[in-house]
Amino acid sequence: MKAGFLMRNTIRLAAVMALCLAILAGCTAASQDQPVKPPMPDKVDRYVDGIPVLDVYVVADKQTVDMALEDYLLGVLAGEMRNDWPIEALKAQAILARTFVLKFMTEKESKYGGADISTDIEEAQAYDAGSIDIHIEQAVEETRGLVLASDGQLPYTWFHAHSGGKTEYAKAGLNWNENEPPYTRVADGHESDAADESAREWSASFSQQAVAEAAKAQGVTIDTLESARVGESGESGRAVTLLLNGQQVNAPDFRIALGSTEMRSTFLTDIRVEDGELKMAGKGFGHGVGMSQWGAYALAEQGKRAEEIVLSYFRNVEVVRMY
Repeated sequence: MKAGFLMRNTIRLAAVMALCLAILAGCTAASQDQPVKPPMPDKVDRYVDGIPVLDVYVVADKQTVDMALEDYLLGVLAGEMRNDWPIEALKAQAILARTFVLKFMTEKESKYGGADISTDIEEAQAYDAGSIDIHIEQAVEETRGLVLASDGQLPYTWFHAHSGGKTEYAKAGLNWNENEPPYTRVADGHESDAADESAREWSASFSQQAVAEAAKAQGVTIDTLESARVGESGESGRAVTLLLNGQQVNAPDFRIALGSTEMRSTFLTDIRVEDGELKMAGKGFGHGVGMSQWGAYALAEQGKRAEEIVLSYFRNVEVVRMY
């Protein structure tokens, strides 16, 4: 009987140990599946109701004020996306905008002394407090604290108005000089047929003087413009380099120097020299990296949630709650 008793207890003990190991393994696996929250920027040292408080330089008022991040985000969202757009598109933009703010504070200093960030679009994001409405407020409230994370870090949350049908990697679309980030991708733009015609397609003419000045910024001298064509292209079909009189310039940088609201993209469908001018036509509006806003509009109209929209344009990322 004693041997049988010991055997039964040994079997019970082994079963209990196996169960404990299974539970422990399950807990470990679950913890590994949990997204890693990025660290909060060191500059954040104040909170109100759990929300970080920022020193924001307000350009319109020419002064720096204390502002809860979520309140600052209201003006940013209203500046970056129209307030009558589908709520899930607005929420997707809010997630990217919030990530941008914290990424900026992690890596950069505002050009306005004593400020963490500003309402200056040249430094940060667009800002339009006058366009805040209940839809903007709802989008910010329903995404409170949500950001994108990539391997436990805040990514660059690039976005643009219209991809022209395909998004692009950062190296090709932005002349990104570092290693290609692990979260950028070439993806379908998913743009809505309701997109403004000016966002879908464009054409423009540039004087020889304007071309010469834009090329000079890259160390290329143009005396008389004789020829222009696309050199290297990215995976989406965007021009990475242009050949002006056979001399190479970087297309994204040339676009910025020439004027990004005139040369609206590097997704060119035509480029030629005619009557001494550079004539170009193309698709889309913006650099083409990250989220297409008109694509977010269309996906929201199709019933996609904000998280699904964002993940359509970035890879190796997760939506996490920072606070």
